[in-house]
Amino acid sequence: MSDTPTLPSLPVTFRPGHTRAILLTAGVAIFLTISGVALLLEQLGPGERASFVVTGALIFWVLAQLARVKVVADESGVTVVNIASKRRLDWAEILQVNLRPGDPWVFLNLSDGTSLPALGIQPGLAKQRAIADAKALRALAEARSTTHPVEDQG
Repeated sequence: MSDTPTLPSLPVTFRPGHTRAILLTAGVAIFLTISGVALLLEQLGPGERASFVVTGALIFWVLAQLARVKVVADESGVTVVNIASKRRLDWAEILQVNLRPGDPWVFLNLSDGTSLPALGIQPGLAKQRAIADAKALRALAEARSTTHPVEDQG
């Protein structure tokens, strides 16, 4: 296969950079706007102002949770951090790395028969980067798996 990626040096972190920047920027802007409104509205009491600030902080927290997704590969395996979960996998547990056309993110087929979404690699705003990241993770999984020896697949 001529487009087989070279293996990245470990550890490596895959994350949707553009999406992360947009979510965090929006979170800060929303928090500052809502807090600013709370301070500018003179008819609000202290409790009402505090509720505005808390609401802005909650919105920022939700957006920060969405922005925290990543896939971290190191010598011993992969850590998948999704919106509400974090899972550590040994290389041997990963049978296949999939990013099919139309998929919202990478899916990892695991040795226990399940599939784990890996939101850290998603083609939303940077499709070519996501494809390259998926290929790199696939190459790492194939190179490090005890069930799949390193071979040229093409």
